Amino acid sequence: MEDRKYIKGLLEALLFLSSEPIKLSSLAKSSGIEKTEARELLDELILDYQEKEGGFLLREIAGGYQFITNQLYSEVLSNIFKDKKRETLSRGTLDTLAIVAYKQPITLTELDDIRGVSSRAMVASLISKKLVKAVGQKEVPGRPTLYGTTNDFLLHFGLSKLADLPTPVEVKELKFEDFNPETISITEDGDELNPDFDTKLLPEELQIHDEPETKESTTGPSEVLEDK
Repeated sequence: MEDRKYIKGLLEALLFLSSEPIKLSSLAKSSGIEKTEARELLDELILDYQEKEGGFLLREIAGGYQFITNQLYSEVLSNIFKDKKRETLSRGTLDTLAIVAYKQPITLTELDDIRGVSSRAMVASLISKKLVKAVGQKEVPGRPTLYGTTNDFLLHFGLSKLADLPTPVEVKELKFEDFNPETISITEDGDELNPDFDTKLLPEELQIHDEPETKESTTGPSEVLEDK
């Protein structure tokens, strides 16, 4: 029993000291135990922090485990720590992100067809903010770039894996900005690229600058995902 208590405390300490999610396999190896035992202890820790209802929660997120602040205190904390980095997205870009998340891997042309307007600027902005990335090329003439979400996407929205996304039926009530309000800010203005991002890293099809869009798509994520 003492050994189990010690290992549980060790896992807790390892997670507390990490600023990134730690994979189950790494936690098990660092603690010198099997993954099955590590998962049991982590499940206990998750329950312990849920029942405590304190300032921290332990979550399985982005393929690993990480302590996060309890959203109960998010409003007060965001006012105190105003300098905390927040990603600013327009609603059009948020819709684009939702389509990529559910339809990935997806090409730029397919995105444009769904939204009814050019998505080039939105995809470029999402790539610069590390929420979307190029994941390959579609095996059709021209071999267009395929896009998908990143590990940072999972982190921002508090997801362990893509399978944790709400089902298409639930998307009707989905507000992506509510997943993790401490890290996402919604604006009615257009998006800008992350100023620290090297635009040379963008796929070639995103290097071309078209004339500014004159309208935003009125198509929301719930309307385009129901047929999935």
